[in-house]
Amino acid sequence: MVLEKIKVATDTYLVGIGVSPGISIGEISLVAQRPTVDQSPIAAVEVDAELLRFQQAVDQAREQLQAIKRAVSRQQHLREHLYILDTHMLILEDDMLVEGTKKIIRTRVNAEGALTETLEQLRALFDNIEDEYLRERRSDVDAVGDRLLRILTGVGERSIGKIGRKSLVVAHDLSPAETMQLDRSKILGFITDKGGRTSHTAILARSLDIPAVVGLESITSLVSEKMPVIIDGSNGVVILNPSAETFKEYLQRKQSYEYLERELDNFLDLPPVTTDQVHIPLRANLEIASDVVQAKKYAAEGIGLYRTEFLYLGRNEPPGEEEQYSAYCEILSQAEGAPVTIRTLDIGGDKFVPELNLADEDNPAMGLRAIRFSLREEQLFKIQLRAILRASSHGRVRIMFPMISGVAEIRACKKILYDIQAQLDQEGIDYDPELAIGIMIETPSAVMIASLLAKEVDFFSIGTNDLIQYFLAVDRGNEHVAYLYEPLHPAILRALKATCEAANSAGIEVCICGEMAGEPLYVLVLVGLGFDELSMNPACVPRVKRVLRQISKRDGEQLVDKLMSLSTSKEVSTAIENEMGNRLPDLFSQPVI
Repeated sequence: MVLEKIKVATDTYLVGIGVSPGISIGEISLVAQRPTVDQSPIAAVEVDAELLRFQQAVDQAREQLQAIKRAVSRQQHLREHLYILDTHMLILEDDMLVEGTKKIIRTRVNAEGALTETLEQLRALFDNIEDEYLRERRSDVDAVGDRLLRILTGVGERSIGKIGRKSLVVAHDLSPAETMQLDRSKILGFITDKGGRTSHTAILARSLDIPAVVGLESITSLVSEKMPVIIDGSNGVVILNPSAETFKEYLQRKQSYEYLERELDNFLDLPPVTTDQVHIPLRANLEIASDVVQAKKYAAEGIGLYRTEFLYLGRNEPPGEEEQYSAYCEILSQAEGAPVTIRTLDIGGDKFVPELNLADEDNPAMGLRAIRFSLREEQLFKIQLRAILRASSHGRVRIMFPMISGVAEIRACKKILYDIQAQLDQEGIDYDPELAIGIMIETPSAVMIASLLAKEVDFFSIGTNDLIQYFLAVDRGNEHVAYLYEPLHPAILRALKATCEAANSAGIEVCICGEMAGEPLYVLVLVGLGFDELSMNPACVPRVKRVLRQISKRDGEQLVDKLMSLSTSKEVSTAIENEMGNRLPDLFSQPVI
């Protein structure tokens, strides 16, 4: 094949973030980037016209989303994701976006420029959010902003759904709405400059079974129309202009992967037990009731982490008790008797509730966030706890407090919880008096005093994303030090082992709900460390279960003993890859880079 415009060396390998597994081979369809916007001053007499033009753009964007929703609702496999379009329509009603833009227009700035300035302000707020899932909600604001800018500039919608040939899409970014419109018979996969593992676009790609690699930063500047490419969404690898040898290699890998994927259906109804008959429940992480559909689809045994932050996101005042109670009851109803672990608010209040007017912090990761914020804003905390307790009478609820760093904090939380229970008793309102209380182990201090914390609670849940960041003093969002974010660092393994030992000694359960839980390569290690439960993205459950049913806890313990003698992350990762490659070569063959 002849390359157009750009000359790229044969077998040019790029590594991004693999967000949807699978291998695709084909030619590129290059999608136009977002329109260029000029921020221009306007005369005072033009302000009203610009305000009207912006409001008309908002109305038109809503009509576009409603049309997409009607079309998508006719596709059975996408119905469970319609809430994403509802979220985008809610963003179009958000005062921070709409009224914020109008306020800037009134300072005599054109609509496009005012909107661009507002979007930058909103992105800055999201950038300060530590939780990756919530930080990725910025992409939904970007998607709505891009839609509005296209209307205002007259560029119009991108016709991704009308690509007529089999190809792999390359774009600066894809919105969830655009992803929903991809023709699966034509689009073999996609690659983007932007994006993260937990964005709605990534979630949709997994649901559609479209291999995807995101976060490549400059892929759109390297490629040209019809350039040959290979996408390995399992490993985050993209190969431009592959040689004949590389093509053959990845064709074999593609065939092997697709065979193994067809086998996954055979594991859905099987219990998650090791070969030595140790049952390890595999639960789902989610944030809204409709996600329970996907959890049940992949046979997750309940909800190991329900992120309540979604209820607070993008609004001017926090949700009340009744709204939260209804949301929790809906989750429990959808779960149909399976256990649901509800985590209390895990974010700084200034990022969700503007009316609180908390001061900006130089280091929000170590500032007033999670349980620290809840204990300071006690009334908000009490409202949430009342709603959770009331909902507990309708299902199997466990409550979990985030970012606990000491015994005093958990005792303060329990006192407030017990006070509310007493209030509910006086009011004759039902709740589960046996409701289990747990904490997130995310800080080095919590690891160091895990044996003391274990005496205070019924279970631990380790949030590896934050634990790794705090333990290694690495901001994984900082491109200069992100390479130091190493889940297999010897210090992390020792922290996990110490926490599991403390929980086991105290006779309480210990769970893991970070990204490590959903990585099949780590299953043997996590079982060997002594975890009683793994909670993950629902789509990861079948793959983890497949590995779990082919390994034993005893073998895991032996591997952990071996790993404890190793000194570097590289040594640890190599040992795990070799061990899993030898045990399950069909699942863990390594990409050639």
